[in-house]
Amino acid sequence: MTPRFAGFSQEALTFLRELKANNEAEWFKPRKAIYEEKVKAPLATLLAAIIDGALERKLPLTGDPIRSVFRIHRDIRFSRDKRPYKPNAGATLTRSGQRHDPGLLYLHIEPGRCFLACGFWQPPQGLLDAWRKAMLVRPRKFLSLARALDKKGLQLGGGEIRKKLPRGFEAAEGTAVAPYMLWNSFIVNQPMADEETMSPQLPDKALDFAQSCRPLLDYGWALAG
Repeated sequence: MTPRFAGFSQEALTFLRELKANNEAEWFKPRKAIYEEKVKAPLATLLAAIIDGALERKLPLTGDPIRSVFRIHRDIRFSRDKRPYKPNAGATLTRSGQRHDPGLLYLHIEPGRCFLACGFWQPPQGLLDAWRKAMLVRPRKFLSLARALDKKGLQLGGGEIRKKLPRGFEAAEGTAVAPYMLWNSFIVNQPMADEETMSPQLPDKALDFAQSCRPLLDYGWALAG
């Protein structure tokens, strides 16, 4: 039987806070068991609860409680920042369960910077071009979606913003969708207080958020095919 998610403990947040201040192998390795017990295990339980809840709600988001969790080790091969660990815990659920499948629900646990995100983060170029074409051909449909999200208190963001319209979409100049043509992502972020991550209600909070963002997911998935 899958254990019930009880909320992240104060020990989990303290561990991540101290890892940020002591981001080196000499500090982490003797405390790896704390990470496994206080951070990684509860995150897996949280994901299992969200996956089960998504199935009940007929939300097409799934994953694996273990494989959907991002590794705590940073990829430092091509980075000037050689700190070996991420001072956060993160996981993502998608339509197929594959981590890089377009359209996601992302959970980020980091003291003082916890949040949920939903939408399309840096989608493949083919999908991004299809999205831009759809906005150009049917601007009202996309603008209506953006307004509907805004009415729910969900602000749509664009990731990295271009300075000029992408080639092939110059016809959008001066239109209402022109600013959106500069985006490389279509994502909604919802900040959370640390205390919210310590609540047993966190799975329901994540599911309610994903359900509110469903129109955005459906829009992008229709374009992805």
